[in-house]
Amino acid sequence: MSTLTIAELALWQSTRFRFTLLDVRRAQKRRAEGDEIAGGRWLDPALWLDWKDEFAAAPQPVVLYCAHGHEISQGLTAALRAMGADARHLEGGIEAWRNAGHAFVPIG
Repeated sequence: MSTLTIAELALWQSTRFRFTLLDVRRAQKRRAEGDEIAGGRWLDPALWLDWKDEFAAAPQPVVLYCAHGHEISQGLTAALRAMGADARHLEGGIEAWRNAGHAFVPIG
């Protein structure tokens, strides 16, 4: 499984490396937490069949994160990789990002 560490994501953000960041937490969990990693885009994981093709041939890496970096982000990463995307899941999810003291923003 292709992963991206918290330190690597922080580096990618600080160097303005081009990548797509996808928040794939379940809608209820996302609303309850009320925040996201800056630069991310939320996509409902329940509707992944509707949006998967947009990222299958993405010209840049796609990083997916969920609450803890387990089933949701890992499963969707595997599906996108099978379609040819350079997809990676964020190790530990947004919880690890928060615990490392990195910035996040309120959901809009």
